[in-house]
This record gives sequence, structure tokens and C-alpha cells, in this order.
Amino acid sequence: MTDQELINLAVAARKSAYAPYSKFFVGAAILGESGKVYSGCNVENASYGLTNCAERVAIANAISQGESSFELLAISVKGGGSPCGACRQVINEFCPASMRVLMADENGILVKEMSLGELLPDSFGPESL
Repeated sequence: MTDQELINLAVAARKSAYAPYSKFFVGAAILGESGKVYSGCNVENASYGLTNCAERVAIANAISQGESSFELLAISVKGGGSPCGACRQVINEFCPASMRVLMADENGILVKEMSLGELLPDSFGPESL
């Protein structure tokens, strides 16, 4: 799978986002070690703290289907934003610091690419216990 193909799947997932409050629609697609792709979109809630981010939805989708090792993550958000802190921590639970994170805008244009280690330096993860 190419980077652009994964980005396109994140763009498609963004179209399913439920964001009636913030109007901040996010899609994510994560490539499992098996070669299978899992997608997710943000799902807001009137009780804001219960909102689920696209990245965490994609990872939970993968975990629920038995996949827990990943190779590449793509995110689509207006302007090409990066994962929030909570998502970075969840990504760190399952992904190596060297994994690339592709941050694309709502049109599928790559805005930035960073490794998980760059996004979450000095991380706390399973190896810290």
C-alpha cells in the first residue's frame, strides 16, 4: 500500500465523522502488520469528554479484529493537523517509535510526516513498566 492510498482511506473515513459541535471532522487509517487497513473517524458527544478521536477509533477497530501491530498511520483533517496528546499515547501503546505518521489535509494532500518518536519524545509505554 502506498502512502497516498492510505491517506485516501483516511480522507474517506473523515466523511463519516460525527462532529456536530466542533465541526472538526477527522479521519484516520492505520496499516496493520498483516497488511489490512483499519479506519476510524471522530465521534463527538454532547458530554465533550466522551468524544472519541479518529486515531483511537481506528486502533480500537483494529484491536477488536485481532490486530495489534502497525506499520503506518494516516490522518486527514482540515489543514493537516497532528494527533492530540491522548491519541499519541494510545498510538504509542501499539506502535514503534519509528512508525511514520502521515498528516494530510481534507483533500488528501500530505502536509507533514513525522515518526511517532518525534510526535511523542521521551514516551511512557509498556516498556516503562
